[in-house]
Amino acid sequence: MLSLIRTLLDGAGTKAEDRLKDQFAVDLLAQRIRDAEAGLACAKQTLASLIVRQRAEQASLDQLDRRIADLETRTRSALAAGAGALAHDGASAIAELENEREVRRGTVRSLTEKTLRMRLSLEQAHRRIVDLNQGMISARAIDAEQKAQRRLNRSIGRTASLNEAEALLARIRERGDPFEEASILDEIDAGLSQEAIRGKLEEAGHGPSTKVRAQDVLERLKSRTDPRNLPHQPKGQRQ
Repeated sequence: MLSLIRTLLDGAGTKAEDRLKDQFAVDLLAQRIRDAEAGLACAKQTLASLIVRQRAEQASLDQLDRRIADLETRTRSALAAGAGALAHDGASAIAELENEREVRRGTVRSLTEKTLRMRLSLEQAHRRIVDLNQGMISARAIDAEQKAQRRLNRSIGRTASLNEAEALLARIRERGDPFEEASILDEIDAGLSQEAIRGKLEEAGHGPSTKVRAQDVLERLKSRTDPRNLPHQPKGQRQ
């Protein structure tokens, strides 16, 4: 039972950690880049120290070569002059310097290899940090877009609410015009009434007309202007 509870707690802790990583991913990335840059700066200082030591060892080695060459010249001169004791001392000094030279050569060789390896490591780390900094620009843009989208989702609600609102808007738009419907109903009622039927019969010429029409007015005016319908006047009487 305790093992199960511990497992559940570990799982909840892992989920919480993942949520925090997702929420602060950009900040964590920036911190990791800063840590890498600090490590790179420290490695550069170490490389600088190695280079300084390598150069110092190389300078000592060059100095040993010059001292050995000088002693060899003097020892040969002593041998040529028959000074065996001096030549022996010169040879002993040369032997000691040659032993020291071998040690310093090994040191210079080791420092050179270490310097080369560290240079390669620094170059790789530098390129990776450059790539990370360039990726950081994209990461910030993506993070800003996602945060804006989340704020938009919170402000306008869920997708279901939007779908329901759009359906209601379409329903409202599909409604008929009440004024047009009322006009159509009036026309239908008028067509069904007896007065409408009486009017249709009257317009067709069945039965006397109950309304004055424009045609009746024109015929009346024409009859008044016809000379045959004017009153007869005696000759010589001026009108």
